[in-house]
Amino acid sequence: MSNNGSKVGCWIAISILALLLFGSFLTNVGLMAAMFAGGSSAAAGHDYAEDQYPLYDEVWSYGSGETKVARIALSGVIMRGRQERLFGHEPDMVQQILYEIRAATWDEDIKAILLEVDSPGGAVTPSDEIYAALKRFKAADEERVVLVFVRDLCASGGYYASMAGDYIMAEPTAIVGSVGVIMQTLNMQGLGEKLGLSSVTIASGENKDMLNPFEEVDPEHIELLQDLVDSMQDRFAAIVQASRGLENRELLDGRVFNVEQALEHNLIDGVGYWDDAVVKLAELLGKEDLKVIRYYQQMGFWDSLFASKTPTVPNFSMSAEPPRFLYLWKP
Repeated sequence: MSNNGSKVGCWIAISILALLLFGSFLTNVGLMAAMFAGGSSAAAGHDYAEDQYPLYDEVWSYGSGETKVARIALSGVIMRGRQERLFGHEPDMVQQILYEIRAATWDEDIKAILLEVDSPGGAVTPSDEIYAALKRFKAADEERVVLVFVRDLCASGGYYASMAGDYIMAEPTAIVGSVGVIMQTLNMQGLGEKLGLSSVTIASGENKDMLNPFEEVDPEHIELLQDLVDSMQDRFAAIVQASRGLENRELLDGRVFNVEQALEHNLIDGVGYWDDAVVKLAELLGKEDLKVIRYYQQMGFWDSLFASKTPTVPNFSMSAEPPRFLYLWKP
């Protein structure tokens, strides 16, 4: 009995010690969180609109000149929405790019943006938003320049946004182009009939239920949507024609080009690597050397603790998303 009693006492002591250690851990975490929150509160106390005037820390990236250039990455599919993680989330990539361009626009010392593109394109409106933001950056100072540097892929919406550039340089193995609009969906009427599934839809009009996957495709619906696709393509092609000085739209039919073909057809201005892009940008600005910076925003305590090391959460609702118009290369 005494032996059993001593074991019970030992386990009780261990449990109490574990609780004390866990309590100490929570206390330390709380103190650290309070410190970070205190810093954030101090920053939030500034008298300015945070979304209108986003603030970033600057990392000196390249060069030793006095003329400041901001390097901004346009990478991946151009789509709004935050990728959820098990704890926290990744930022909205479109919002991030727009904020960085806005920060550069308000900084009078920034004389150029080096836009590094590696994107197949994406949604129509976000691509146009990035293009418009770059145009506003240049409009704020007539001496400003935007140089687009294509790393691997600059297609569709990525190319659309690049039309705000004064000069486009692509790496020798890059792919460029795909000027066009696409809209895709699935029709499962045949499968539904085999499985005994049918659609029950209550709509306010005959066109409200367009592209119902369990109904036969209506040619009139296709015609209506084709008109929308054509109007979006007209805008895309007109912007490319004006920016690149093209006489017609013969090549603007969705095809992609290697750099030799793109250079031949005036879809880009030069071929080179990142160092070459910096040299060319200095030349455009009339400077011998530049000071290239990139933006960095410190993460909050919980974001830095959890978000960067936790897995992403699968989005099981993707199949339920409606079809959308895209400036996207989808080979």
